[in-house]
Amino acid sequence: MGWLHTARFLTTSPDLLHLPPLDVPEIAFVGRSNAGKSTCINTLTQQKQLAFASKKPGRTQHINLFSLGKQGVTDAMLADLPGYGYAAVPMQDKLRWQQVMANYLVTRENLAAIVLLCDPRHGLTELDEVLLEVIRPRVEQGLKFLIVLTKADKLTRSEAAKALSIAKLNAGGGEVRLFSATKRIGVDEVSRLLWDWTHALAPAEDEASTQLSIDTNKNPT
Repeated sequence: MGWLHTARFLTTSPDLLHLPPLDVPEIAFVGRSNAGKSTCINTLTQQKQLAFASKKPGRTQHINLFSLGKQGVTDAMLADLPGYGYAAVPMQDKLRWQQVMANYLVTRENLAAIVLLCDPRHGLTELDEVLLEVIRPRVEQGLKFLIVLTKADKLTRSEAAKALSIAKLNAGGGEVRLFSATKRIGVDEVSRLLWDWTHALAPAEDEASTQLSIDTNKNPT
């Protein structure tokens, strides 16, 4: 799945207003500041410093967009949203970013999928639950949703099975995957799922193109 490896920085913005309007599918990565979001993005894209991983979680205060697509053709976007819920961030910043994220998740027109990062050792937090309520109407309308349980290598087999079961109950029909950057658990699965979600029309388009080629090349009778 080399597609995600093509990720390249496009722009950064402090709010939704200054993001460029786009017509390609966008995948948003969200989660608590210590859930391993930056590590997950860097592992999926095989780029060590694409997403900024600070030693002090919560320092990233912008929406960062990365374009995806082989051979210089952009066919999707990856959006890295600021981590939320870290105690060291001033309350006014927390409230401001909660509003920015809510506006983005509810109104971003080309948003095709949301990936929620969660450390299964701590489970979904109250802020995660709030986020789930915000996106639920769009998920019910067809927005793709994935919960990635990070740091899965730190779980026993029984703990992993329990974490999956609980997360599936909270996913509201969305997908759930175990993930570990160090053991590369779930990397290929998540990569394939994101490709499928952003290229859902590709098989039909390819089939139509093939049929058109066949029809064009038929000898007249």
